[in-house]
Amino acid sequence: MEERPYRSASGAPIALRRRQHSASCRELAVRCPRLQLRSLSAVTSAVWLAAYALFVLSENSMVLSAAIFITLIGLIIYLHFVKIDQESLLVIGSLGIQVTSSYASGKESTTFIEMGQVKDVVINEAIHMQKVVYYLCILLQDPGDPQGISEVVPLFQSSKPRLDCLIEVYKSCQEILEQRKTALQSS
Repeated sequence: MEERPYRSASGAPIALRRRQHSASCRELAVRCPRLQLRSLSAVTSAVWLAAYALFVLSENSMVLSAAIFITLIGLIIYLHFVKIDQESLLVIGSLGIQVTSSYASGKESTTFIEMGQVKDVVINEAIHMQKVVYYLCILLQDPGDPQGISEVVPLFQSSKPRLDCLIEVYKSCQEILEQRKTALQSS
C-alpha cells in the first residue's frame, strides 16, 4: 500500500492511497481532509451568538432552543449527506469498477459498473469560473452503437484532485484496461 500527498483543485491537501491486490485488481482511494473542529466551532458560535442577540431583543427563550436544534440538525445532515472523507475506485479487470464514497458519519455510497459497459477511462477538462478544471470520468459504451458513448460517469467529484493526481489514477486504470483488451484479443 502506497500513500502520496497531493492537492485538490482548491489547494486543500488530499492523499492518494494505492493498493494493488493482484495484477488485474487495484484500489485507488483519495482521502479528503477531515472536518476541522475550528471551523465547526466558528459556525456553531456564530449561530448561537446571533440567536442570543435575538433572545436579548425579543426576550423569547424559544429563539435559543431553536438555534440549538437547528445547529444540531444541520450538523447531522452535513455529516451524513454532504461531507465526504474518502472516495475510492476499485478496478477489477475481469469484473468491473466499483466507485465508493465514504461520508464523515460513516455512511457509504457504492456504485458498480460492469467491465462490459466500460468503453474507456479518460481525463476530461471543463471551464469553471474562468479556470480549467480537470476530472476523471468513465465512458460507458452505448449498447446500440459499439462506437458510441451512452453515459459519462465523473469520478472524485467531492475531492476534486489536481491533474497530477488524476494522471496517477488514470495510468493505473489504463494498465488494467489494456490487460483486459489483450486478454480478450488473445481468446
